[in-house]
Amino acid sequence: MSDISQRKKDHVELTVTDQTQYHANTGFEKYYFQHDALPEVNFDEISTEASLLGRTFSFPMMISSMTGGYADAGSVNAIIAEFCEDQNLPFGVGSQRAMLEDDTQIDSFAVARKNAPNAFIAANIGGVQLIEAWSIDKTRKLIDSIEADAIIVHLNPLQELMQPEGDRNFKGVLSGIERLVKDVSLPIIAKETGAGISAYSAKRLLNVGVQVIDVAGAGGTSWAKVENQRSGNPSPQNDFDNWGIPTSECLRQISSLQWERSFELISSGGIRSASDIAKSLCLGANFTATAQPIIKTIKLHGAKGLVNYFTQLKTSFRTTLLLLGCSSPFDLNRAHLLKK
Repeated sequence: MSDISQRKKDHVELTVTDQTQYHANTGFEKYYFQHDALPEVNFDEISTEASLLGRTFSFPMMISSMTGGYADAGSVNAIIAEFCEDQNLPFGVGSQRAMLEDDTQIDSFAVARKNAPNAFIAANIGGVQLIEAWSIDKTRKLIDSIEADAIIVHLNPLQELMQPEGDRNFKGVLSGIERLVKDVSLPIIAKETGAGISAYSAKRLLNVGVQVIDVAGAGGTSWAKVENQRSGNPSPQNDFDNWGIPTSECLRQISSLQWERSFELISSGGIRSASDIAKSLCLGANFTATAQPIIKTIKLHGAKGLVNYFTQLKTSFRTTLLLLGCSSPFDLNRAHLLKK
């Protein structure tokens, strides 16, 4: 197994452990719901449909990027792909850097489209890979391997700096994203990997043509902890284990830009419950995304467990909507929240 494939395998193994989760919270705990004692809503008529990039999905949640690039990832991607096909949910594969360096890893990604011929699937590449020596041929390889509907560019300076073998040069990432936007007709989704995106960074991304911002704020998986665990240096005193902008603060900052810009906003980073999803939408997100609980459920309970997890999540979300007097996710807004 190549070094990068081993790294991808280690990442997935470590992210499902409690030791790699933020001690700091998402900030959602600072809000509680404005209960409606007279909801005037029929539970059986509640819709959970939501839209992203002009497409309607059954639920406002994307299965976010984590898997791919090593042999066992193919089976995980196959389960997620089949699930997304059946449930009409969008899916973002993990970083495809490994398959650009090793053609034998292409199948671990290609299985996603094979098992989900009609699903919305997003390709994925790191921002630092776009700095130099990037070509349209590489972009086409990413897209063609999964017949991608969008491209995710992940931004992970914190994670890279914690890796002994990680990148240290981030000069030129924004220009690389701008070139990518011009080179392809697919929408570009910019996402962090757990440390959050500020309004300032979001503005710069929107200025170069990014269409979707996925905040991936602090409060879920700490990639600093993941890398420190992987390198055998899990120091409880590490200054950067809990570094980042809480997810709710990212939403607060970036949603304010929607008055002046046309873009879509995804809430991720510690999305673990129906309450987190509903609060995200109340705070201005158009959609949510999650990865860790999905991977953990698959590893522990397989495909059947994933269906059970989603069924319970969907029921809880519909219950939340009813108790807020809402008949669909589109009805949620800031007025449904009170700050503690």
